[in-house]
Amino acid sequence: MTQHAITVLGHDRPGIIAQTTAVLADLGLNIEDTSMTLLRGHFAMTLICAGGATEGRIADALLPLADDGTLTVTVREVPADEGAAASGSPYLLAVHGGDRPGIVSAVVGAVAQARGNVTDLTTRLSGDLYVLLAEVDLPTDVDVEALRAVLAEVADRLGVGVTLRAAEADEL
Repeated sequence: MTQHAITVLGHDRPGIIAQTTAVLADLGLNIEDTSMTLLRGHFAMTLICAGGATEGRIADALLPLADDGTLTVTVREVPADEGAAASGSPYLLAVHGGDRPGIVSAVVGAVAQARGNVTDLTTRLSGDLYVLLAEVDLPTDVDVEALRAVLAEVADRLGVGVTLRAAEADEL
């Protein structure tokens, strides 16, 4: 049993997910993790699948998805991993304000300095408003108030608002 990371990127159109997952099911692959989003009209999906098919067989089977040149499909075998369980406490991080370069790197840099791990991140630009939403796993011994103070300083420097709050189980 091997695991493969599969990416599908390109111009959005109906049916990409259905076509991709049908091919994977036909190969007997189990989809273990996936993330899909639209980024300014571009489709982006990553899947982690497990099964007995080889990298080459998967790539060949997915090749028709890219026939018209609007999608790029990649397949790569990845080491089998039981998935690192979250080792800390889940938090939700939200940032909003005027768009400018450096928001993501400054905010997630502060989280990294606190030994936090970003487990999911989404950003959107709506006109001039930039919004960042992230799920963050913080070590149980982290000083959350100190991290909030650092994030407030970063936010002030960037001219954005920031909130960090404990996530409830039903929010994740």
